[in-house]
Amino acid sequence: MKKEKNRAVPRAAIQTCRRAFLGIALAASAALTVPGSAWAQADYPTRNITLVLPFGAGGIADITARVVGEALGDRLGQQITIMNQPGAGGLTAARSVLNAPADGYTLALLSNGTAISASLFKDLQFDPVKDFVPVSSMAFFDFVFATRADGELKTLENVLAAAKANPGALNVGTITVGSSQNLAAELFKSASGVDFTIIPYKATPDLVVAMLGGELDVIIDSQTALKAPIEQGQATVVASSGSVRSALLPDVPTAVEQGVPGFEVTSWNAIFAPAGTPPEVVGKLNATLVEVLADPSIQQRFAELGVEARSSTPDEIGQRLADDIAKWGKVIREAGIQQQ
Repeated sequence: MKKEKNRAVPRAAIQTCRRAFLGIALAASAALTVPGSAWAQADYPTRNITLVLPFGAGGIADITARVVGEALGDRLGQQITIMNQPGAGGLTAARSVLNAPADGYTLALLSNGTAISASLFKDLQFDPVKDFVPVSSMAFFDFVFATRADGELKTLENVLAAAKANPGALNVGTITVGSSQNLAAELFKSASGVDFTIIPYKATPDLVVAMLGGELDVIIDSQTALKAPIEQGQATVVASSGSVRSALLPDVPTAVEQGVPGFEVTSWNAIFAPAGTPPEVVGKLNATLVEVLADPSIQQRFAELGVEARSSTPDEIGQRLADDIAKWGKVIREAGIQQQ
C-alpha cells in the first residue's frame, strides 16, 4: 500500500484557530483581573461594611443608623459596623470615607447638617455633591415650636402677635449657632416678617430649663429631644416645621397652616457612598434599603423615636442635598452668621 502524503493545513485555518484561542484567553483573563466589572460585583458584599457617622453615639442619627444597619446587614449577609466620628463640620467622617476605596465597603451618613456645613465653613475641604454618590434617604423628622404649658402663648398665633406687639422682646431659644434648629429660627424670622431675639444654648436640657424658668418664650427643637417635657405636661407644642403635618403629630398644625408661608424645615439623614462606587453596588444597596425601611417593625421603631423611616431613589436624595445646600446658604448669608 502506498502511504498517504501529509496534507498541509491551510494557513487561513491556522490563523482562525489562533484568533479563536486568543479571544477565549483574553475573555478569561478579563473576567479574572478586572475588579470593577460586573463579574467582580455580582457577589457584593463578601465582607463587612462600615457606615461612618459625623455624629456621636446616642443621638437620633446614631440610633436610627444602628437600627437600619442591623437589618441591612441581615439582608445582605454581612455585618454593618457603625463608626462614630463627630467634629469639624463632618470633615473627620468624610475623610475616613473618601480615603477608603470606592467599592461599597465604606459608606457615609450625610444629613441636612452636611448641607449647612457646606456654607457655614469657609473651607470644608470636601464637596458633598461631587465627592459622594447618593444611595437612599433613611430618616426624616420635623422640628416643633414649644411654649411653657402654664404660660400665655398657647398657639403660634399668640406667639406672632406677641412678637409684633413688642419687636425684639420675644425670646426664642435654640441649640448652638449654625445648628439646624438655630437656622430654622432664622428662617422663621424671615418668613414670618416679625422681629424676635434668638438665643442659642449649649444643649436641649438647657433650653427646657430656661423656658420653664421664664427666660425663653419659645424653644425650637425636635419632638424627640422635647419628648419628656411634652409628655409631662410642662411644654405645649404650638406648631411643627414641616410642609405638611407630621404623621407622628397629626393634631399639631404646621407653621405654614398658621400663616407663615415659605417656612419649611425637615431634618433628614441618608446613606451616601464615595464617588466612583460601582453603580451595581449603589443599586443593590438602594434596593435593600428600600426593603429595610418599608419593614413595619423598622417603621414602628422609628416612630417611637419620633422619626419617619423613608427611603428614596438616589436621584431624589441627591437633589435634596443640593437644594438644602442652596437653601441654608441663603439663610446663613441673610442672617449674617459668620463662617467658621
